[in-house]
Amino acid sequence: MRNVRKIKVHKVHHEGTGLLLSMFTVMFILNVSLYYSVNNRLVFYGVLAVCATLFLITLNFFRSPYRRYPFDSEGLVIAPADGTVVAIEEVMENEFFHDKRIQVSIFMSLFNVHANWFPVNGTVKYVSHQDGRFKAAYLPKSSSDNERSSVVVTTEYGVDVLTRQIAGAMARRIVTYARKGEACTVNEQLGFIKFGSRVDTFLPLGTEILVELDQKVTGNQTPVARLGIITPIPETS
Repeated sequence: MRNVRKIKVHKVHHEGTGLLLSMFTVMFILNVSLYYSVNNRLVFYGVLAVCATLFLITLNFFRSPYRRYPFDSEGLVIAPADGTVVAIEEVMENEFFHDKRIQVSIFMSLFNVHANWFPVNGTVKYVSHQDGRFKAAYLPKSSSDNERSSVVVTTEYGVDVLTRQIAGAMARRIVTYARKGEACTVNEQLGFIKFGSRVDTFLPLGTEILVELDQKVTGNQTPVARLGIITPIPETS
């Protein structure tokens, strides 16, 4: 499949390579210039330390660990992102379902892995990007007011699961790899959000939730819910 990330080692995500190369080039030129033009070595080493710290923080942000869910994921909803569960509530979802759903929200700090995974196996049914604001991602209204991308996956048993990538106060770019009509699995990356944000998952009422508020979860590794057993509707001749 086109979007499978065939990575076998902990590496830098391709979304960050351009930025990291630009940062390294600018910092290298800056520090070489300071070394030959400034007599005060304290200034040079101070700037060098700041540059190195910023570069390492950015490098850490764009890390891309190799992950595969180790068990049978059928019937489970797997965490689409690293972070902390900040909301588990019944809400009205007005973009796609236009009815009530259980919303499970995961907030990603600056120090979490920011790749996002598909939460279920199935077929991509809907993909949409909405422009919006850049409020703090942990605020409840960020799900509907902030810039966001929504992806709906239909499971083998006909259950629709919506995952929404939400920009935050520091997040200025949402990347979504999902394409309508494509098959997907929990081991594939759905997208990437740059510099802090949140991912919401909308589930049918009655879904068994397996996580708690303030729980730390790991994308592609932590089961967050178990979908009810739904018998496929037989095709009529």
